Amino acid sequence: MTETSKYVPPKVWTWDAKNGGEFASINRPIAGPTHDKDLPVGKHPLQLYSLATPNGVKVTVMLEELLAAGHGAEYDAWLIKIGDGDQFGSGFVDVNPNSKIPALMDHGTGSRVFESGAILLYLAEKFGAFLPTDQAARTEAMNWLFWLQGSAPYLGGGFGHFYAYAPEKFEYPINRFAMEAKRQLDVLDRQLADNRYLSGKDYTIADMATAPWYGRLVKGEGYDAGEFLDVGIYKNVIRWADEVMSRPAFIRGAMVNRTSGAPEGQLHERHDASDFDTKTQDKIG
Repeated sequence: MTETSKYVPPKVWTWDAKNGGEFASINRPIAGPTHDKDLPVGKHPLQLYSLATPNGVKVTVMLEELLAAGHGAEYDAWLIKIGDGDQFGSGFVDVNPNSKIPALMDHGTGSRVFESGAILLYLAEKFGAFLPTDQAARTEAMNWLFWLQGSAPYLGGGFGHFYAYAPEKFEYPINRFAMEAKRQLDVLDRQLADNRYLSGKDYTIADMATAPWYGRLVKGEGYDAGEFLDVGIYKNVIRWADEVMSRPAFIRGAMVNRTSGAPEGQLHERHDASDFDTKTQDKIG
């Protein structure tokens, strides 16, 4: 089908796996497990099952920030290879019926937590950190956390998909989602013109959630689209991204469950703080 063809939707849509593009092997219109597979369990109460996508990085950054701040948030991070369909194993589906990373099991409380924003909020409340207790300040942080949760799909599943991953390039969806991505960057740029962090003077889970998406984008690390989106004009977002993403805990968190990039930046599994010194891929690869 070309962009100029007149596609007429059928009365009843049916799934054709051949139309799945790069993700054809893992996309399907039904939920539930495809195979039986138990999840591994390590020595810590907090067990994370993830991959270093922007949504996965949110959570590992939060865990590393908690540890850096002196909280008892030690965790095991297990690699979920979504390209291999690990997220459809029965054990993973038990933790997240939506079969998306990241997913967290807190064996100390027996709680399963899925959806990255929910995990950030759960950890912030569990450890009393990175979320203000003052109602007005807390509300502002929550405003921006939920802004990110609602906006990022337009950047990833919208712009990123059609610009970088779709089997063919189509002008209409690329224009539509490029416009939205730039509008979102302008929202952030205006907010950060008068605020050090998204919700004001305090570094919160809102910043941790947003930097892996929009911080990466303005630093030229998202979809190879920096020039296309002219990201250099968003000076306030760049200033904020440089500060947030240079934090030592952010750098460590971005390494966990990473399987791409420089070997020294990949820590496929994380079970102890010393793993950063002894088990990155340049040391064991």
